[in-house]
Amino acid sequence: MRKLLILLLLTVSFYSRVFAQLNRDQYLKLESALGDGSFFSGHLTGFMLYDLDSQTVLYEKNSHQRFIPASTTKLLTLFSSLIVLNDSTQTLRYVTEGNTIKIWGSGDPSWKYKTLYQPDFQAFLAPYEHVIFSDANMMSPAFGYGWQWDDYYYNYSAERTSLPIYGNLVQVKKVGNAPTVFPPSFQPDVFPTNRSIRELERDFHSNKFYYNPNNFRAREEFIPFITSPDLFIKLAADVINKDWSYQADSLPAIHQEWRGAPLFPILKEMMLESDNFLAEQLMLMVSDRLFQRLDTERAIEYMLKTYLYDLPDKPQWVDGSGLSRHDLITPRTMVALFEKIYRMVPDHQLFELLPIGGKSGTLENSYKAEQPYIFAKTGTMSNNHSLVGLIRGKSGRYYSFAFMNSNYPWKASEVRREMEKVMVIIRDMI
Repeated sequence: MRKLLILLLLTVSFYSRVFAQLNRDQYLKLESALGDGSFFSGHLTGFMLYDLDSQTVLYEKNSHQRFIPASTTKLLTLFSSLIVLNDSTQTLRYVTEGNTIKIWGSGDPSWKYKTLYQPDFQAFLAPYEHVIFSDANMMSPAFGYGWQWDDYYYNYSAERTSLPIYGNLVQVKKVGNAPTVFPPSFQPDVFPTNRSIRELERDFHSNKFYYNPNNFRAREEFIPFITSPDLFIKLAADVINKDWSYQADSLPAIHQEWRGAPLFPILKEMMLESDNFLAEQLMLMVSDRLFQRLDTERAIEYMLKTYLYDLPDKPQWVDGSGLSRHDLITPRTMVALFEKIYRMVPDHQLFELLPIGGKSGTLENSYKAEQPYIFAKTGTMSNNHSLVGLIRGKSGRYYSFAFMNSNYPWKASEVRREMEKVMVIIRDMI
């Protein structure tokens, strides 16, 4: 029986290795699609295709080179969140004294943001007449290292705070030829202008908003506001009809915690819609859970030294969302990271988290096929586009891949079209 078992294991090992290899014609076909003379030879391209079953690299091109990952950085945030946060958000840390509660935010982004599950602040704060808010545990600045300054009025660049409300965004709707904003407390600060602008735009230094009645379109539905403790307690008091005040006291060693919302819906929204705000707040929650302070840089350093120490090439990782051009990572490290996630997350949850080609999230309008074959996270910023995840071959088996492009002079849509041609070739050969 022992000899039969050994023979069986050797046979399975042999056939899995044979099955994992590309033949010469397949290899040359990929070389033609990605190598010299191809569309991808005009800029920096990195690629790796990896068999998850046999743990074998089937093909690679420049997989050791570092690329700007853009929003595929969110895979690092996803992994960190799954490892550290478990199944729920870290919403508040607090102490009480009589009818007063003093709270420190822990980074939870849920409060009044999109359609996320809402922590029941009303019920939680009901026993108290006075709420004191402190942000003394917030160590990271409002914007990440290397974010572009002129993104300040786009919804994907909302500020990071210890306890956000409304996603730190003003919502805009068009009524006639003028904007109506929500929360309504911002409406008195909306002014007409003769400037040739088509959207509601915020002043760089203040929460004053301007629009041109002749050109106003309201296509930008959300605009970030400048956060401050005073503004936060005003907005919070409007929602929770209580007396709020601000006091920048340090978090005491002895305190209580409140976990107010399930984590998975936040992870799903971040991944499918590539939500930068959620990604940044998740890394703040990771830091809070680890160190009881909100310090993205420290949380990143911890993850790289512990759970991610064995990646093939150490990432240069500076934020949760990938907004920074200082983020740098290699395709083979992306594949190794994805394999960690693949081994950790049950299949049904993983396929809920990943955008699906032609079906959902940021891939809804690309990689279309009668039978979906791409399940992956996208990442795009000017002159950079990446795709990392799973491809299902015609055999029905799944393979991991990383496809990263930098320094191209074309529109991202053109790069995506050419990438899709390559992925169809791979789907049909595996």
